[in-house]
Amino acid sequence: MSDHAVLHVKGRVLVGPDDVRDELWVVGGRVTYDRPVGTAAGDIRTVQGWALPGLVDAHCHVGLDGHGPVDAATAEKQALTDREIGALLIRDAGSPSDTRWIDDREDLPKIIRAGRHIARTRRYIRNYAHEIEPEGLVAYVAQEARRGDGWVKLVGDWIDRDAGDLTACWPRGAVEAAIAEAHRLGARVTAHCFAEDSLRDLVEAGIDCVEHATGLTEETIPLFAERGVAIVPTLVNIATFPDLAAGGEAKFPRWSDHMRRLYDRRYDTVRAAYDAGVPVYAGTDAGGSLAHGLVAAEVAELTLAGIPAVDALSATTWGAREWLGRPGLVEGAPADLVVYEADPRADVRVLAAPRRVVLNGRVVG
Repeated sequence: MSDHAVLHVKGRVLVGPDDVRDELWVVGGRVTYDRPVGTAAGDIRTVQGWALPGLVDAHCHVGLDGHGPVDAATAEKQALTDREIGALLIRDAGSPSDTRWIDDREDLPKIIRAGRHIARTRRYIRNYAHEIEPEGLVAYVAQEARRGDGWVKLVGDWIDRDAGDLTACWPRGAVEAAIAEAHRLGARVTAHCFAEDSLRDLVEAGIDCVEHATGLTEETIPLFAERGVAIVPTLVNIATFPDLAAGGEAKFPRWSDHMRRLYDRRYDTVRAAYDAGVPVYAGTDAGGSLAHGLVAAEVAELTLAGIPAVDALSATTWGAREWLGRPGLVEGAPADLVVYEADPRADVRVLAAPRRVVLNGRVVG
């Protein structure tokens, strides 16, 4: 941990939304609230400010760019960019790259993988997914459940070129069998969904999460709330919909109009889901066409949608870590934390300028 045996974080430590402490210590790379005994002053490094658990980007793609898988050097740069903004835990929501080597790097964010996307044939971005037909869905879900870290990623809808618009990718029976198989293997299932049509079938089939979820309506939001199905809105990605719509206008006017309507109601959709009790988490969809390091911007977007600042913070800290089964700033946990100059509960824009980033007990930024 730099040249010091012990790190002392002073100021306000936001252990939880209602649990604020004056200090914590990092000894042996782990959090403790007991002052270490017998440590010389010269062996202690002190950092002051407002401390949060390391941020979570709950929808990110390390090892992927707009053309498909990338080499290890590029994946490393992506992970370092996320680290610089304080995103120290990433749920990789689908990647064709093998990034297991990152697990051996204590200086890079921790990754929870969902294996490779599973899509319908010619119904997703080229070079990203396993492209299959419904009869193969259960087998591929089982394969990716074993390959991932407790998650599987489906592409629930995409443009159907014959229909000229977004349509559901999978028949109900195939989805039910696939989700049941994932659950049997101990994995949760999430799905990319922009439009309305696939949502009821996916939720009633037992899905655990939906990415983007721009197609939520007053009919499906209560179903999500009742079943406890989470959403990761990726609002920084939804901001690209107008440009996408303009690019497809000539060939697919129905799709373009649909994308604009989904964009126009994006904040209302997220706020309605939040108000109904649907769990909402922060994710950027970095990788592909979007840059890494956008989690602070995503949290700010959640507040623009009307989610209170503390709950928007929870969507990238306390709540997100609990949802993913990873500890925050509790006694004995790995010391992954970010320190800011001001209280992020008062203004989430503070997240864009971390004072210090601590990963596995080491000051890395």
